[in-house]
Amino acid sequence: MEKSLDTKLKKIRLGQYKPSDFIIADAKDSDMGNGIFAAGTCPADASCPISFPEYLQAMREMVSSGLVDLMLMSASGAERLVEEGIFENSPVSPAVRYNDATDIWGLRHAEYQQYPSRNFRTLHLKRLIPLVDLGLYSITFSNDIEKDMDSLEGLRQFLSELSVTGMRYFLEVFNPQIDIGISEDKLPEYINDCIVRCLAGLTRQDSPLFLKIPYNGPKAMEELCSYHPGELIVGVLGGGKGSIRDTFELVRQSEKYGARVALFGRKINLAESPITLVRLMRLVIEGELSTLNAVKEYHSSLSKEGITPKLSLEKDQTVTEKALFEDL
Repeated sequence: MEKSLDTKLKKIRLGQYKPSDFIIADAKDSDMGNGIFAAGTCPADASCPISFPEYLQAMREMVSSGLVDLMLMSASGAERLVEEGIFENSPVSPAVRYNDATDIWGLRHAEYQQYPSRNFRTLHLKRLIPLVDLGLYSITFSNDIEKDMDSLEGLRQFLSELSVTGMRYFLEVFNPQIDIGISEDKLPEYINDCIVRCLAGLTRQDSPLFLKIPYNGPKAMEELCSYHPGELIVGVLGGGKGSIRDTFELVRQSEKYGARVALFGRKINLAESPITLVRLMRLVIEGELSTLNAVKEYHSSLSKEGITPKLSLEKDQTVTEKALFEDL
């Protein structure tokens, strides 16, 4: 079956994009960075971790819904689900996280988040050839010449290995997790410049299909999306769970200022009803619902499903993420 991701990317590159072509990815790869609690906690008991088989089942259900275009997984998760054949007759594309740099290591009692990101890759690319042809490579810039050169050397080595496999990739660029000596208001400019400089040395053959970056506000998103339209396709990552209004505002604002992809992990995975959430995300993107009305519809759906919301309707209608305030 033709994959919706490829169809939509083609339309975007040809300048034929419309909101229904917006790409949504469910990022279920948190086991690459976290431990026992990677998949979240049981609804009734925050001390009870969700098991890996339950995590896989959530992936099956989302793929079956057809609401997303891409399912991002760890290599171990992808191996199990691809071998089951759930992607064979589905428009959803499977993808894996190629590398697990240290800034995604969120282990209990660990202190990795206090240090600059260090490049690291667990998996062997050749093992993936029978499974998937697409994955995510992540890089973080630290305003430290030694650390950044090491990260870029890692990217170059990865691209060299990837070039003989026939596989493709998209590139994730995080904000640094530590203070790097650049003020908060200037950091988005630094990140945008890092991205453009990093990609300038790549031919089309080595360039990513699209980017996955934090939403650093309207100005930064519009600046990057306007730099090379059609060639540099920008996607937004979800960050923390936040409120349900945060989720809807993030996709609305990102799309408004030029992003064409949303890749959400915790915002989808930790929602009370992930499939309902994604269905409403699409309605917001396509202008069918305002973000406030989408929150009301989400809570109404939870009530019909007999699900108790984690937050009250009033709290879920509140925007809590700073980057979203400018366009309210």
